[in-house]
Amino acid sequence: MANKTSAKPAKAVKTPAKRAASKPLAKPADGKPVLLSGGNPQIPKGDGDAPVQAYIAAMPDWKQEVGRQLDALIVKTVPDVRKAVKWNSPFYGVEGQGWFLSFHCFTRYVKVAFFKGSSLRPLPPGESKDPNTRYLDIYEAEGIDEALVGDWIRQAAQLPGWVP
Repeated sequence: MANKTSAKPAKAVKTPAKRAASKPLAKPADGKPVLLSGGNPQIPKGDGDAPVQAYIAAMPDWKQEVGRQLDALIVKTVPDVRKAVKWNSPFYGVEGQGWFLSFHCFTRYVKVAFFKGSSLRPLPPGESKDPNTRYLDIYEAEGIDEALVGDWIRQAAQLPGWVP
């Protein structure tokens, strides 16, 4: 007896779309960096002081002064600090130890992330999903408590940092 099989038409197999090649960062006609949501500057990744200074220069309004103050306080507290821009944020670290701090612009504040912030005393106020990380949100009207933030920076730089 012959085996009867019904011939089904072959289904088209959909292949996942190829990942788009990395696009260069868009720049508006005026040549200034694009501001992402919350006014965070889109700055190309890079190591060293130059990309960090480009990020700070592109921070909007009052946030630019906060960025300058943070950068100056970090350099004063940790003179041989390592700097980079990664994921559209400045990162600060100690060579061979990893990153201890970054900051990022949001609409109404600048968020400072201490990657090992749960080890700092007193504890920075903002909690994170990561139990090690603590945040400090700096609002326009508040400014920076240089003594307290400087002490957190000093403590954070002495701890093993975050390594991506």
